[in-house]
Amino acid sequence: MRSIITGRRREVRVRRAVARDAKRLTRLVTTSRAYEGPYAPMVEGYKVGPDYIEAHAVHVAVDDDGRVLGFYALVLSPPELDLMFVADDAQGLGIGRLLVGHLRDEARRAGLDRVRVVAHPPAEGFYRSVGAERTGTVAARPPAVMWDRPELAIPVDVRS
Repeated sequence: MRSIITGRRREVRVRRAVARDAKRLTRLVTTSRAYEGPYAPMVEGYKVGPDYIEAHAVHVAVDDDGRVLGFYALVLSPPELDLMFVADDAQGLGIGRLLVGHLRDEARRAGLDRVRVVAHPPAEGFYRSVGAERTGTVAARPPAVMWDRPELAIPVDVRS
């Protein structure tokens, strides 16, 4: 699996997140256009702290200048994609696919055969496009989550 995308003007690589990335990752979550309107309360006040980064397999996609374009957090037990965000202005550039490919490599190294995803409803199409299979629905949990969410599984042995 490649963990680099080379484009006309930039190279993107995936690296392990470090504590000093926490503020940038938090900003990516709280400013995401995917969580505007009725979805906004879910990320209001959300923080990706240094302790979270240290406790989980958090990886970031960065460009030549060190700009964070996206990230994901893989929880190993039980195996679940806890967070995945791509910067609004970096969507459509292959960053999400790069991160999913990297996630599969990390999961494979950990001996996993699939990774659970409880997706933001508008993101279901993306996850299905990278090979995730719908496994069910997770019911709303007011007041934190006011809507049902699709539950999917990303097979680890499949490359996107």
